[in-house]
Amino acid sequence: MILFYKKSELTYHIHDLKKRDKSIGFVPTMGALHQGHLSLVEQARNENDLVVASIFVNPTQFDNQEDLLKYPKTLESDLNLLKESGCHLVFIPAVEEMYTEQVAAKHFDFGGIEFEMEGKFRTGHFDGVATIVNELFKIVRPTIAYFGEKDFQQLQIITKLVELEELPIIIKGCPIFREKDGLAMSSRNLRLTDEQRKVAPFVYSILTKAKEKFKTQNIEKITEWVENQFNNHSLLDLEYFLIADENSLKPSIHKEISKNYRAFIAVYAGKIRLIDNINLSL
Repeated sequence: MILFYKKSELTYHIHDLKKRDKSIGFVPTMGALHQGHLSLVEQARNENDLVVASIFVNPTQFDNQEDLLKYPKTLESDLNLLKESGCHLVFIPAVEEMYTEQVAAKHFDFGGIEFEMEGKFRTGHFDGVATIVNELFKIVRPTIAYFGEKDFQQLQIITKLVELEELPIIIKGCPIFREKDGLAMSSRNLRLTDEQRKVAPFVYSILTKAKEKFKTQNIEKITEWVENQFNNHSLLDLEYFLIADENSLKPSIHKEISKNYRAFIAVYAGKIRLIDNINLSL
């Protein structure tokens, strides 16, 4: 496994690989890797000649500076896991390498999906995500890039980014990787206290029950039921729950047979923010 710290060095290496017609699978991460990340690496390895991963904690996608400062940093462990998973190249740039002039995000127009859900609660988040992913795509020039469906809105944003920038990249969404108790794997789970970690699977249990209710109940009743479940919970605070069309991500009021629906949720366990979602059409 080869490590790169400079854009120019990785770009040169990628150029050589492209000349030899090698397919490249790319897994961008912010480190603090878990089995969910490694499942993306495994899929990339199965579908490409080479796998490139990046580790970069992007400051412009954090609207909360405390969250940025406390984001887990486990580089040595991350590199060991990537090596064991069969990753070939790892890009580990410094902030000044990715933001050569000023640490600021570019503005993108994603047709409104950037203002739904996470966009309402995390100002500028998706501009930050798109800025750095766009730059990474231009450096790595992957054949296929892999993203987990836990951040489903981000997945839709990245898909739209590739269309807007006219990049020859296939974007693949991969299933949410869960702990045995159902909690969606996330780097932020490392910051949960023992008590918070014990109750955190409640989030997924609510989603699975909402999915069952979706078969027979209307969206308003399901939303009210979910809100009531969290009103009675002492350790988890609901930020939002909504059912939306998977394509537009706009909250739905009535069911339509022609649409695919997904339930989205964001919950606070103390200061730790947990997000999850579930497809309601399966």
